Amino acid sequence: MFLGQEYEFLGGKFILHFTENNGMAFGMELAGEYGKLFLSVFRIAAVAGIGWYLYLLIKTQAPSLAIISIALVFSGAIGNIIDSAFYGMIFTESYGEVAKVFPPEGGYAGFLHGRVVDMLYFPIIEGHFPSWFPIWANEHFLFFRPVFNISDSAITCGVGLILLFQRKFFMTNENGKLVKKIEESQSES
Repeated sequence: MFLGQEYEFLGGKFILHFTENNGMAFGMELAGEYGKLFLSVFRIAAVAGIGWYLYLLIKTQAPSLAIISIALVFSGAIGNIIDSAFYGMIFTESYGEVAKVFPPEGGYAGFLHGRVVDMLYFPIIEGHFPSWFPIWANEHFLFFRPVFNISDSAITCGVGLILLFQRKFFMTNENGKLVKKIEESQSES
């Protein structure tokens, strides 16, 4: 697919829309070449920290849903890092034409400077805000506007599970330190 090309399914409620995200969530970017490099290095460091935390959760037999939640965030972040690190080295630009794979002259960007491919788009509800609605009265409304990928979905689901079940995942003792629910139940018996 070339950049901006799309295929509609389910009467336009699901669209495969090819776009490339140069930055982070919602297309936000850090300026310049060093901004992209900083973002890539930060992502790698964050994934290393998440990986270590996941290892500790598994080692201490944390609740399964907590491990699954962190694993979703971890795997989604790795997927986006792989895109960012290697996509630009493997493909040519997609502006107005289908990108070439492994071109002899090299890809459009170097290591850690590629873009993340986003293709999933679900414009489910479209309309206008009512005239009485504050700030956005009569403005066009589209839900769900962001174009995303499977990695983004994994991160979102993992964070959502953490937010929904944080009290079940983590308990604190009187000193404010995290303790496992398993240890608490063993001390009660």
